[in-house]
Amino acid sequence: MTNNIIELRDVSKSINDHSILSDLNLEVRNGEFLTLLGPSGCGKTTLLRLISGFEDPTTGTIFINGKDVNGLPPHLRHVHTVFQSYALFPHMTVFENVAFGLRCQKLPKDEINQRVAEVLKTVKLEKYAKRKPDQLSGGQQQRVAIARAVVNRPLVLLLDEPLSSLDYRLRKTMQIELKQLQRKLGITFIFVTHDQEEALSMSDRVVVMHEGCIEQIGTPRQVYEAPQNLTVAQFIGEANIFDSEIVAVDGNQLTVNIQGKHRTIKSPRSFAVNQKVHILVRPEDLRVWDHAEVENSNNMYPGVVEEVIYKGTTVDLMVRLANGQLVAATEFFDEDDDRLEYAIGEPVFATWLSGWEVVLPHETP
Repeated sequence: MTNNIIELRDVSKSINDHSILSDLNLEVRNGEFLTLLGPSGCGKTTLLRLISGFEDPTTGTIFINGKDVNGLPPHLRHVHTVFQSYALFPHMTVFENVAFGLRCQKLPKDEINQRVAEVLKTVKLEKYAKRKPDQLSGGQQQRVAIARAVVNRPLVLLLDEPLSSLDYRLRKTMQIELKQLQRKLGITFIFVTHDQEEALSMSDRVVVMHEGCIEQIGTPRQVYEAPQNLTVAQFIGEANIFDSEIVAVDGNQLTVNIQGKHRTIKSPRSFAVNQKVHILVRPEDLRVWDHAEVENSNNMYPGVVEEVIYKGTTVDLMVRLANGQLVAATEFFDEDDDRLEYAIGEPVFATWLSGWEVVLPHETP
């Protein structure tokens, strides 16, 4: 028996012969927090609307709880959507907003009161039941929207960028609260965002989308540390990309030429001699040394500090290498080096520990 609450099989969506989504295959597990991540216009919201029933796929089939729901209207799919605007009824109290769907189902008054009270307690709004939406903060309004959806006990809760209108501090708080709420409820959440940090911090799995296609599906750690291609690598976090070429292959051990220097690295992927590749190094993995600290610069790349950005626990450096490439490095304060003082224009060397890079097939940017 499958543990998938939603399955998409070869789903495509076109509007006026313009392709929005192309041959998507996706399985959403029961009880997981899944995030659809990608830039604006990549098809995230369209995919959410197909699952919810607000739009129909051009081709392919959508299954919810094992049932083919193609052509089934939204109110019969047992999924609920929390929109970016929250769409609360301004003339109703918090209690009335949450109870609205239950009253439409003509449930007994006692059951409505009990279920609304339970869900308001779950989202920590029981003291605000008599307030109107305009008397609430943005975070409280968001919780009302979630409570209104959850009280109907859906199989899946769809959230279309519900945090985008919140300020930075409240957004961080709501990320934690939303994930804790999902664990407590045990309901499958499908969350749409274009914010990489948000996706990595909240999700069980991330679906990275680009131009209507799924580029990679994996845990936050997998999509960050082991991106499948250059598109994912450049969209998920910051990345230094070194163009390179395979000089020699010995099993999973590769010798590559990076800016005239040969480095030996390992990769689980298969590559051939003379094949062009990209070497991905994250800023936190790049190390910067001043000339006084270096005795052997064979595996290092000379450069000049172009920018220094102090961030409290870290210092971000922009270094212009000898070949003109600009790279980013994040240096962390520690007991051995608690000063991290760099000057703009200072000559330095940049390098990284072997094994901390990712080798990707060459793509034309």
